[in-house]
Amino acid sequence: MQKLKEEIGEILAPLVEMDAEQVLDLLEIPPEPDYGDLAFPCFTLARTMKKPPPVIAHNLAQQLADRKGWLWDKAEPRGPYLNFYIAPKAYSQEVLKKVWAEKAEFGHTNLGHGANVPIDYSSPNIAKPFGVGHIRSTVIGHSLYLIYRALGYNSIGINHLGDWGTQFGKLIVAFKHWGDQSELKDNPVDYLYRLYVQFHQQAEEDPALDDEARLWFKKLESGDEEAVSYWEHFRKLSLETYASIYGRLGIEFEYYHGESHYNQMLERVIELVQEQGIARESEGALIIDLEPYNLPPVMLRKKDGATLYITRDLAAAIYRKETFDFARSLYVVGAEQTLHFQQLFKVLELLGFEWASRCAHVPFGMIRFKEGRMSTRAGKIILLEEVLERAVEMAREIIEEKNPDLKDKESAAEAVGLGAVRFGDLSNDRVKNIEFDWEKVLDFSGETAAYIQYAHARICSIIRKTESETPAWDDQAALLLEMDEEITLVKTLARLPEKIIDSAESYKPSILARYLIDVAREFNRFYHNCPVLNSAPEIKHGRLLLIDATRQVLANGLGLLGIIAPEEM
Repeated sequence: MQKLKEEIGEILAPLVEMDAEQVLDLLEIPPEPDYGDLAFPCFTLARTMKKPPPVIAHNLAQQLADRKGWLWDKAEPRGPYLNFYIAPKAYSQEVLKKVWAEKAEFGHTNLGHGANVPIDYSSPNIAKPFGVGHIRSTVIGHSLYLIYRALGYNSIGINHLGDWGTQFGKLIVAFKHWGDQSELKDNPVDYLYRLYVQFHQQAEEDPALDDEARLWFKKLESGDEEAVSYWEHFRKLSLETYASIYGRLGIEFEYYHGESHYNQMLERVIELVQEQGIARESEGALIIDLEPYNLPPVMLRKKDGATLYITRDLAAAIYRKETFDFARSLYVVGAEQTLHFQQLFKVLELLGFEWASRCAHVPFGMIRFKEGRMSTRAGKIILLEEVLERAVEMAREIIEEKNPDLKDKESAAEAVGLGAVRFGDLSNDRVKNIEFDWEKVLDFSGETAAYIQYAHARICSIIRKTESETPAWDDQAALLLEMDEEITLVKTLARLPEKIIDSAESYKPSILARYLIDVAREFNRFYHNCPVLNSAPEIKHGRLLLIDATRQVLANGLGLLGIIAPEEM
């Protein structure tokens, strides 16, 4: 599509007295296929040409009446737009050759030129079970990490762990009173959470436990050796548990910098806001008044000297800029924290940091299960591990029913089950609440990962029957693709690069996910109407090139969503 745009830009630029790049920026895809493949809006020319846009479009079409490009063969006016239509054979050859040559790199660009993009995502709370509430931050953040890397940025995954606060004083007290080392070793996070729940139950009857917990957290803050030893042990055991979940999902982080990492930087933050004169004392607390910006005031330090979450986030933002000199910094955190990030970015701006505008909150809605809460061993928390296990188990049952002779059913079930959980989230607009429906997310014929994965596996099966891993390139064979289903599929494949860019700019992997559904749908339409293996030899080769390109686009796109594209299922 880019080469087509460049060709149109070059021919239109002298006619409209613009640079080719300006023309490219204005080109858009028409709302209906009958309106052409690319449209140039003439509204911006009305002032300089002193004519109505429809007249300008008509005049431009007349000027191009006897001209053709390599990739387009006609231009027609439609109201205020000049619509360009591709030359089907040449365009098919151009697109398929590009996919065939670039393979796993198709869709990737170097827009970022290696610039750093730290992405803060997942961020579970230490010593608490990894609940399903963290799945959205985890899969959205990881997909953005992969997408930005595909665009030539240096993605930096940061797991901002909840590893500080008064809850650790409570945990230390609970473990000293009721702890058992063998149980802690067997199932550390689950056991620590049960101790935490037990502490709150006991504290209702014995308030002195709360005083004891505050004392132990104060010891932890002051670096008491025993308190720090407990905290480090609980943190280490929690991270080991989380690592197994991240490993199963194929996720790695460059940094596990939790709240505790910034403790030594908090005084500097306090000094900065005082030096800039944007903070004031209020009843012993240090606050920043944001009412002139229609935001509530921010408290940075309580009257007892304790700092707050936003103080740590200010320290983290400054640390990330100084450490990574980022092009942009993303925070993949639930929509309920929108006000917090508005305040955070405003304070950074008031501190005089021009880079505050390059910080972005990527909010998302809640996730709910249609059937209600799942049973779990850990109170009211729905464990992510249980969700993943159930998804794989259900996928295993479906595969057993549909393809009982499949050699590696376990790998396929893992790919389909985990893909279902990821795609069930990522295919939805992140800003909306989503309802997780097991029947829908594992539907092989619906708008699901399984539907896309099955299209990929079907193509792999067809190519295996030709006794070739991939068809050899043939210029002439690619030129023979001219049926509507073939051309429509080619046009759809060509859009992968722009869909990746759109997903990055909007922070919405759902754009890429929905696009992959379109690719799978167009492939199935082609497959049912255009025989591949039973077609004439010269047609067969062109169609093999087309489906192999489709396989590549599906694999590349699924990979950027963190989903495996199985060759058999």
